[in-house]
Amino acid sequence: MSKTIVKDEKLEALTQSVLDAVEDKKAQDVLVMDVRGECAFTDRFVVATGRTNRQLKAIAQSVTEAAHKHNLTASIEGLEAMEWLLIDLGDVVVHLFLPDVREEFQFERLWTRPEGEASQG
Repeated sequence: MSKTIVKDEKLEALTQSVLDAVEDKKAQDVLVMDVRGECAFTDRFVVATGRTNRQLKAIAQSVTEAAHKHNLTASIEGLEAMEWLLIDLGDVVVHLFLPDVREEFQFERLWTRPEGEASQG
């Protein structure tokens, strides 16, 4: 089996574990963004919204537990402000937002091109 297939299988399994973790804690507006070729430091973003900072913390804990099942250590940024949490799992980076912060930053728009516009590279 080629390294690419193994890596893709691991990426899919990790992504699914993250999705299960955020959905288990009732995250809203969950989005998976494949950023391979667009981003040098990761392959996927998982973006989700939590209603309160308490829910964000619970979602982050659930993602951390999922990471441990894949023998990964989760690095969490943003715990001080509790408005936008970033969880770095290497091939998958999770962004958890409070609703107003997600709306303000419009994170998804940073990583999408207008329809019909080709990537430069």
